[in-house]
Amino acid sequence: MTDASGTPSFFDSLLDRTIVPGYSRLGFRFRRRGWSADDPHPDTMRGRTALVTGANSGIGKAIAAGLAGLGGSVILAVRDRERGEQACREIRAADPAADVSVTVCDLSDPGSVAACADELSDRLPRLDVLIHNAGLLPPRRIETAEGQELTLATHVLGPLLLTDRLVPLLDAADGSRVILMSSGGMYAQQLAVDDPEYRNGRYSGTTAYARTKRIQVAFTPLLAEHYAPQGISVHSMHPGWADTPGVVTSLPAFHRLMRPLLRTPEEGADTAIWLAATSATLPSGRFWHDRKVRPEHYLRRTHYTADEVWRLWLFCREAAGLAVG
Repeated sequence: MTDASGTPSFFDSLLDRTIVPGYSRLGFRFRRRGWSADDPHPDTMRGRTALVTGANSGIGKAIAAGLAGLGGSVILAVRDRERGEQACREIRAADPAADVSVTVCDLSDPGSVAACADELSDRLPRLDVLIHNAGLLPPRRIETAEGQELTLATHVLGPLLLTDRLVPLLDAADGSRVILMSSGGMYAQQLAVDDPEYRNGRYSGTTAYARTKRIQVAFTPLLAEHYAPQGISVHSMHPGWADTPGVVTSLPAFHRLMRPLLRTPEEGADTAIWLAATSATLPSGRFWHDRKVRPEHYLRRTHYTADEVWRLWLFCREAAGLAVG
């Protein structure tokens, strides 16, 4: 076993702070030259099961294909079953040996989350990897049937609930891992302690997306501590800028401008696959990008106190229907 907690080199850190080089395909292709060709090992997921949310396209689909290519049994958790089945057919067309299947899970809907967890509990003896990749960027403020702002429900409340419901399966595995797909956009956002539902001010889908991704990163150490007794490690990460259907639809101007520099979905998926499959000893509760631990803040104004995180943690757990504390 090797220790993967080393800090980035000066040049690697410089790439990250200058944003465009570090988040683009240029940063990925520079950094991968220093990675072991045998990490993760080609059969490292054999006999292991992974659940990937939002896996019908883009980075999620690339994660599912990558883990299946390492021998894993991969379940695609999607809102639309037919789109999920189509993604499975496409993965198998590229890799006939891929063991992929579908479950329906709308993370913004607590009933759907509960039904998904119940189905998996009946279907699986254990779950080795849970990757929260599902995401959206709405054009306007939308509330769920429960009255919760949609990005908060999808990126924070749903993952909290699904993870909690799947703890018995994760606990049954040896060293299970939970991975949250955040975004580099969170670096520009403060923790929305006093307005997590985005009720105040002019709503921006881009800001709502980044705010909730900030919450994911802020909660990662708390989740790691919360689930440490069950031997479940928790990691958050960002994929850089990738050329995905979601970017084309939600950020068309950004896509047109940056397309020559965008990563492929496979490049965006790399760190999630590595976090799920590497045999290295990983520190739990940290934030990653391109297989290295990264700072959670680059701007002084985004820092928050432990009390502020705790207040938001209690609010979100209660909103997700979970016991607080």
